Amino acid sequence: MPTEDGHALDGPVVPTFFRYLGLSLVGLIAMTSASLVDGVFIGNYVGVTALAVVNLIIPITTLLFGVGLMLAIGGSVRGGKYLGERDPAAASAVFSKTLVAATLYGVGVVVIGLVLEEQLFAALGATEDLFPLMREYYRIIMPFLVAQLAAIALYFFIRLDGFPNLAATALTVGAVVNIALDYLFIGVFGWGLAGAAFATGLSQALPLVVMLVYFVKPGRRLRFGFRQDNWKEVFQAAYNGISEFINEVSGGIVALILNWMLIQRVGVAGVAAITVVNYLMLLGFMVFFAVADTIGVMVSQNYGARNARRIGAFLVTAGSTIALVSVAFIGLLLTVSRPMILLFVDGPDSAAMVAMATDFVTYVWPLFLFAGANMLLSGYLTAIHRPLQSGVVALGRGLVFPATFLVLGYYLLADYGFVAALPVAEGVAAVLALGLFLRHSPGKAVAA
Repeated sequence: MPTEDGHALDGPVVPTFFRYLGLSLVGLIAMTSASLVDGVFIGNYVGVTALAVVNLIIPITTLLFGVGLMLAIGGSVRGGKYLGERDPAAASAVFSKTLVAATLYGVGVVVIGLVLEEQLFAALGATEDLFPLMREYYRIIMPFLVAQLAAIALYFFIRLDGFPNLAATALTVGAVVNIALDYLFIGVFGWGLAGAAFATGLSQALPLVVMLVYFVKPGRRLRFGFRQDNWKEVFQAAYNGISEFINEVSGGIVALILNWMLIQRVGVAGVAAITVVNYLMLLGFMVFFAVADTIGVMVSQNYGARNARRIGAFLVTAGSTIALVSVAFIGLLLTVSRPMILLFVDGPDSAAMVAMATDFVTYVWPLFLFAGANMLLSGYLTAIHRPLQSGVVALGRGLVFPATFLVLGYYLLADYGFVAALPVAEGVAAVLALGLFLRHSPGKAVAA
């Protein structure tokens, strides 16, 4: 089994897990840092309203990206099971069909999204005076979505085939370029939101170019071919990634609800404030995502090989990692949140927004008590081919519980106290996720 690093099936558990996790974190943290730099440049050079505009567009991009993530993760999990069963031909077929489907989907949604531009802006709750700023960013960022969707599909399969170094390198290169272009386009040229969109779009397309090196790698197990049959397998595999789709789409819907509530109660400044708080939490959530992503690679192959003991060992390692990360980020939020907020906006005209963002942190920090565990358990259920159960966890934590508690909080609490509904929803979801895990523990899953 040719790989750059350890083997998911027979390498030592802890070193193998951290080798894959470390490489995943390199790329994901690079992407996260690039997003944070985006926020710093937009907030300091373009203004608070521009930050709010970017956040208002997020529900559209998360919805479209959610389908691509569903295809990529669902396909890679199925491919991992085939590799665990020593069937690289079947894994290659899934790889080929997933990559083609993700690219075609990207082309279709970009065309539709540009045609229905103004209707989408209105549906997001934006007022017409924000349309010009939204249009400036949206029309540039959307076409790059095609390359981003193809890249995310390729990323998951490259890691699955044992080349995490290449995947991490591709994301890191894109992130570094994004930071450089942010400085050039926004800080030097003064292109505003258009500059931010160009920097982000180009940095999302570049990783795809880097990952194309995979196709000339010696010893790779996955082979690409256009001529395939049984295309319905794409949809069957995608169903196994339904929880990731639900996570992305639900996040967009909840963001839409939250933005609407904040605009009604405290105006655009409230949207800008929650945007900054999201930036503060982004790095921690990327670590959680990386752990869950690594578990998908480890567990799917060992599930195919029917090795319950090894699956359990990987889960213990992942759970311990998430607990340590949660404690660290809670400590950061409770001690240095205000200085971090001031990195994004600082000036007399932003004082109210800074105060609001500081208040938001006191409401949302308990998210780190539960979110990592929920992501891990949902990823585990996906990896053992329990899409329904994984989808239930994702739907609960991503949409049903937060939307319900937000609406209740909006009508029961004054000002913006309803933001506290988010960690309450995550805690309720944790109870659900734990119950489903106990019903589908590694031993029971392999025996079934």
